Amino acid sequence: MKLDDFNNIDIKNAGNLPVPVKAVLLAVIFILLTGLGYYFLLSPALETLDQEKAKEQQLRDVFLAKKSQAINLEAYRAQMVEIEKTFGALLRQLPDKSQIDGLLTDINQAGLSRGLEFELFKPGSEVQAEFYAEMPIAIKVLGTYHDLGAFASDISRLSRIVTISNVSVQPQANKDAKDTKPTNADAILTMEAVAKTYRYLDADEIAEKQKALKAEKAKSGKKG
Repeated sequence: MKLDDFNNIDIKNAGNLPVPVKAVLLAVIFILLTGLGYYFLLSPALETLDQEKAKEQQLRDVFLAKKSQAINLEAYRAQMVEIEKTFGALLRQLPDKSQIDGLLTDINQAGLSRGLEFELFKPGSEVQAEFYAEMPIAIKVLGTYHDLGAFASDISRLSRIVTISNVSVQPQANKDAKDTKPTNADAILTMEAVAKTYRYLDADEIAEKQKALKAEKAKSGKKG
């Protein structure tokens, strides 16, 4: 078989070509058809197969996650019950609107029982959060270091949640002697602080907040 045999190929007379030339031509045609078949038929099928394998892995992962959740379902339920109990206990420490006056009286009485003298006891404006309201109370009391500490301890032991912040303790101002300083535990001190108490919002207040929030969102949507 020579190179001239390929240069002088007559397709119309292909049946009379030498056997080696026929073999080469058939091999070339076979390779060409195989390449075209792979490109147009097999390659898209392989891509689809890879995509389906990826989907299968995703479904398998979802199944395993759901299976794990199902196995731990009872533990999750028990945990939710415990969380609800804890939340309920904390919620009971928040007074409702009708009990807030009584709580303010308890705070005031805690100071008086320790012999403190109130110069200021002023409830401020409520600040509402999602399900509770915070009421700051500005206080200024006179008493000894021991009595002031006992008062703070009494506040922490109230059945309702009360916090004390922004505490400032200074010697009582002496009008007769500018440089007078306390020298013993019985010296009178002035404590200024902000006591914060909390109450939970009732159903009507929560509904009103949600209504106002929806109205605000609707208004923002129209502007956008």
